Amino acid sequence: MGNTVIALNATHGLRRASLRSAAAFATIIGMRISGLLSRSGHELPGMTGLARVDRRAEALARRVGRGEIAVFDQVDLDRRTADALVAAGVAGVVNVAPSISGRFPNLGPEILVSAGIMLLDGVGAEVLRIKDGSRLRLHEGRVYVGDIEVAHGTEQTIDSISDLMIEAKSGLSAQLEAFSANTIEFLRHERALIIDRVGVPDIEVPIRGRQVLVVAAGYNHTTDLVALKRFIREYRPVLIGVEAGADALRAAGHRPRLIVGDPYQVETDTLKSADEVVVPAQPDGFAPGLERIQDLGIGAVTFPSVSNPEDLALLLAEAHGAELVITVGFHATLHEFLDRGRSGSNPSTFLTRLRLGSKLVDGHAAAALYRSRVSAGAVSLMVLAALVALVAALLVSPVGGAYGVLVRHHWNDLVSWVTRRG
Repeated sequence: MGNTVIALNATHGLRRASLRSAAAFATIIGMRISGLLSRSGHELPGMTGLARVDRRAEALARRVGRGEIAVFDQVDLDRRTADALVAAGVAGVVNVAPSISGRFPNLGPEILVSAGIMLLDGVGAEVLRIKDGSRLRLHEGRVYVGDIEVAHGTEQTIDSISDLMIEAKSGLSAQLEAFSANTIEFLRHERALIIDRVGVPDIEVPIRGRQVLVVAAGYNHTTDLVALKRFIREYRPVLIGVEAGADALRAAGHRPRLIVGDPYQVETDTLKSADEVVVPAQPDGFAPGLERIQDLGIGAVTFPSVSNPEDLALLLAEAHGAELVITVGFHATLHEFLDRGRSGSNPSTFLTRLRLGSKLVDGHAAAALYRSRVSAGAVSLMVLAALVALVAALLVSPVGGAYGVLVRHHWNDLVSWVTRRG
């Protein structure tokens, strides 16, 4: 009997010890999980977000989302791309190349940093191997995936960008010299197109003798479209959308009659809403993006040229007899002209503008000229004066006297009715 009691006590002791061990083990596991959670990217210093990776900055700007980190490779980040990234609401930008190389004072980096977007420069091509959708952390010029540093560069600030821009201004003269040389080379290859309109395709959209509005997704294009809304409604110009500019037209409540550019840069519904699509082609005739048009069953023509889509749209309008061509989203100043980041296309733009001459009008200037100069207060005062004159004429005329007697009669009837009801 004593041995039995001893055995039972030992069994209970083992069970209590096992329970204490299990509780201790659970406590240790909980502490480790808490430690892991405390070391997650949310608690570590810096800024975190999902990575969107693409070597081409313009293509990436169209698919990156709010709070994400854009990773791309572009020397001299231009204003157009920066505006698109700000509109997308990105939290950070990681650039493989220098965002300001010193060739000329480009405008993109200042726009990003002024909008509160973290900008890391010169991180190297290894960062392009990051898997799209990975969670990144940016801190003190370094790029982390989890706790692992995968790249490092220079974090730009307002002060550092100001210093770089001062240095870049010294490279402006060299850039202009290179531009003049590129213009001569471009003219050798495209003189038949620029001078004699050779190679301009036929289109079905009627343009001859009409005003044309060409919209590209560029500088202040949304604001200028709003300012030109009354002009579009009154004059009904032919609307031409250049790639994402066609989407901007549709978003503003207008239907683009003609779309020029890569169909992959335009939404499907916008492509289907247009009467015709013009796809830029290489000099050998190959047109990237034409297969998308064919898959959608939309009619399209190709335009072989080395010019950019904006310039092709202008050449189309001029060659088919447009009376006036108004541009929205195009560059207007010297800095904006050089800021495009595509030196090969600048000669095309320069010569195209010379080709159109006095037919070409900037959208911002057109909106300023079309804006009504008569204020609402002046219109109200004129209406009030007209009413006063009308009443005075009625009072001094026999007809006015008859109306006065009639009004007094009805007024007396109304007073009598109110008195009886009271």
